[in-house]
Amino acid sequence: MSKILSSGSKTNPRITPPVRPEYELPLEPLAHATSGEGLPVYNRLWQHTWIRKGLILFCLALLWEIAARLQGNELLLPPFSAAVKALADDVASGVIPSRAFNSLDVLVKGYAIGVVLAFVLTSLAVSTQIGRDLLSTLTSMLNPLPPIALLPLALLWFGLGQGSLVFVLIHSVLWPLALNMYTGFTGVPETLRMTGRNYGLRGLRYVLLILVPAALPSIIAGLKIGWAFAWRTLIAAELVFGASSGKGGLGWYIFQNRNELYTDRVFAGLITVILFGLLVENVLFRQLEQRTVTKWGMAR
Repeated sequence: MSKILSSGSKTNPRITPPVRPEYELPLEPLAHATSGEGLPVYNRLWQHTWIRKGLILFCLALLWEIAARLQGNELLLPPFSAAVKALADDVASGVIPSRAFNSLDVLVKGYAIGVVLAFVLTSLAVSTQIGRDLLSTLTSMLNPLPPIALLPLALLWFGLGQGSLVFVLIHSVLWPLALNMYTGFTGVPETLRMTGRNYGLRGLRYVLLILVPAALPSIIAGLKIGWAFAWRTLIAAELVFGASSGKGGLGWYIFQNRNELYTDRVFAGLITVILFGLLVENVLFRQLEQRTVTKWGMAR
């Protein structure tokens, strides 16, 4: 018996594994650069989006100036420098700021009401079958209808005031935003929906806490589209409709100067409209995206 145990102990000895010593391998230095060397200045500057976009705007302004000088008729196409001078003069005199304030006053009212109505209509659509049928029917009927075509009816219903302009702005914002919101809500993964239901979320709390954060990229896209539609609809309506309650906006400013053949001031008004579009797109919506969908990893 002892022989068997001794033979077994020989075949299965207790072996202590060897301990390997630790060591470090120093990194080899780079061939053509040191650790303190950074990117060249022009590469660091090129990383800024506003510099790249500013360069594009500068090139467009330069092409405009060259084309106007070659054309030689300031009544048809004034140089960019003349339009900028007219813009500076009317800004200093307070004409353009007052016109811009009147336009923005109407725009904010119509845009805000349109956003609220789109949210209500879309929330109803994702909650009930009759809401989905209602949204589908209304968008099929009214979304292809140009907002400016409703201006004559708006004048009959609401008279010569801001109500007519607000009505057409609501129409221009409501349907594209509702479609984008509904598309985003229907694209929410089922796992997130189940999570919300497991937590007992129902109705408005379910929409606000589950659907809205998950569908935020589509909602922001709809807000951008609605803003662009509302802004150009307002300028077009002011060109056709004119002053609202004795207060004209940027569209009315452009229309007046066109009648008086002040082409440089017409382009000054157009530049103002473009600057507002760039400001809203690249500052407001950009900040909203960076603080939400980009921060949450939902967009690159």
